[in-house]
Amino acid sequence: MAPLAALRGLRALSIANNNLTGPFPDVSMLPALKMLYMSRNKLAGGIPPAAFAHMRGLRKLFLSDNAFTGPIPTSITSPKLLVLQLSKNRFDGPLPDFNQKELRLVDVSDNNLSGPIPPGLRRFDAKSFQGNKNLCGPPVGAPCPEVPILASPSPSPPSSSWWSPRSLKILMIIALVVVVVGALLAFAGALTAMLARRREATTETQGGGVGGAAANADAARMKATPNPAVTVAHGGGGGGGEQQPHVTVSAVPAKRGGRRDDHGRLVFIQEGRERFELEDLLRASAEVLGSGNFGASYKATLVEGQSMVVKRFKEMNGVGRQDFNEHMRRLGRLVHPNLLPVVAYLYKKDEKLFVTEYMVNGSLAHLLHGGSSMAALDWPRRLKIIKGVTRGLAHLYDELPMLTVPHGHLKSSNVLLDAAFEPILSDYALVPVMTPRHAAQVMVAYKSPECGETGRPSKKSDVWSLGILILEVLTGKFPANYHRQGRTGTDLAGWVHSVVREEWTGEVFDQEMRGARGGEGEMVKLLKVGLGCCESDVDKRWDLRDALARIEELRERDAGAGADDSSATSSVASGGGGGEASRSHSS
Repeated sequence: MAPLAALRGLRALSIANNNLTGPFPDVSMLPALKMLYMSRNKLAGGIPPAAFAHMRGLRKLFLSDNAFTGPIPTSITSPKLLVLQLSKNRFDGPLPDFNQKELRLVDVSDNNLSGPIPPGLRRFDAKSFQGNKNLCGPPVGAPCPEVPILASPSPSPPSSSWWSPRSLKILMIIALVVVVVGALLAFAGALTAMLARRREATTETQGGGVGGAAANADAARMKATPNPAVTVAHGGGGGGGEQQPHVTVSAVPAKRGGRRDDHGRLVFIQEGRERFELEDLLRASAEVLGSGNFGASYKATLVEGQSMVVKRFKEMNGVGRQDFNEHMRRLGRLVHPNLLPVVAYLYKKDEKLFVTEYMVNGSLAHLLHGGSSMAALDWPRRLKIIKGVTRGLAHLYDELPMLTVPHGHLKSSNVLLDAAFEPILSDYALVPVMTPRHAAQVMVAYKSPECGETGRPSKKSDVWSLGILILEVLTGKFPANYHRQGRTGTDLAGWVHSVVREEWTGEVFDQEMRGARGGEGEMVKLLKVGLGCCESDVDKRWDLRDALARIEELRERDAGAGADDSSATSSVASGGGGGEASRSHSS
């Protein structure tokens, strides 16, 4: 950590997912740290009791999957701590007490801790403490041994001299002073409240409703488009359903470089872009693109002719304002041709707005299942889309290693297509700002097989989503018609397996897909990659880098034009789900 000593203002540090060895590093020279990620290394030994004493602003600490020993340092109880992940270590001794009301997640499972669970931690689920056989009390249910209570001596009666006339006189004087001071404070409080109400009334009279009236007026003008045959969005992800927008926010000009956001202010996080006000969006001609699990999306065409998409998120309250702003700045630094950048956002307690560019060819889901433009998706174009999607996902894995699921919501309605049919990923990296309950309900990564078994996604849950997307593109089948959300049953991958097993591979591919002649062998190779990414056994499931390497090798036409497809068909049938057998398949 010595090279980082000069960076005393460093706020986030991630050295996770490495093979680092040795003792716990000295991070005391980084007092400004708010987020520290050290999970999945080989660090060992005890952590000094005062290791975190100077980090009073520490919010997230991830130390899981190491070999730390000894007691959990009491200095870890930072007053602003939100997330604590200490699972799969060798910590022993009692748990420190955590009295932070904002503490949202604690996981100390699979250690050697003992003693009663402190009152401040009893509100968390028992899974957070499992694997510690000597912990007791709620919520784990194991009774704690009774500790005998020593009788305390009776208090001695007060001295009679205290009730002398002189003492009573002093008490009366003190009481009179207290009453007078209390009356003065009450008068001052009432006066302050009255002045504040006057200022609010003046403000409302002079500038009231800059966003409210304009927003309601413009919302009434917004046109709702008919629902497509399948509930998928045409332009911004999500499905049909909610038809009338209702935006009640105020607007102020956004300056270059962004700003600290206050209530109702639009914050730009993309440099070098033309700025506009939220009021410009509210006054623009607009149409509803659809309403999905998160909220409604609208297309707004500004006076200058530029079209933007405004997406409302109703349930995005997993973190407070400061952490939300920090996460959005992190997303603003992501630059990749296959990622849809968030141009600006608005933070309000009850909803969030994201502003992005409008993609003229809509979503992949709309072209596959909801429109008449399906002929535009021939085999070369579908291969191009899969390559771009995988490259964008790999970039997220590279840039956001601290996230278990860097995308989290990869599906065809979140793959947008620009004028050249280049795929653009949207709605990525939203898990950190959502509540765990809502994420588990709606996010695609939480429907992976491992979530059905453990309730938690893995580093390969996004790979599973990629595999389902590949099969959807090749077969033209809508995954929701086959999906069982991790429970026993037939999903899209299972259906493909059953068809291939009967050696009917030709029946798997979308019959509407044109331009496939001469490329059947390459299509079968891509089908095999999709099945490998959909392996229900996480250990056998392909790594993203393996899948990307295989996909990059694919071509629109087979190497030997006119090659017989039957050998590839039998290879998929015998190779099955993409474990080691599928990896050894030559491409």
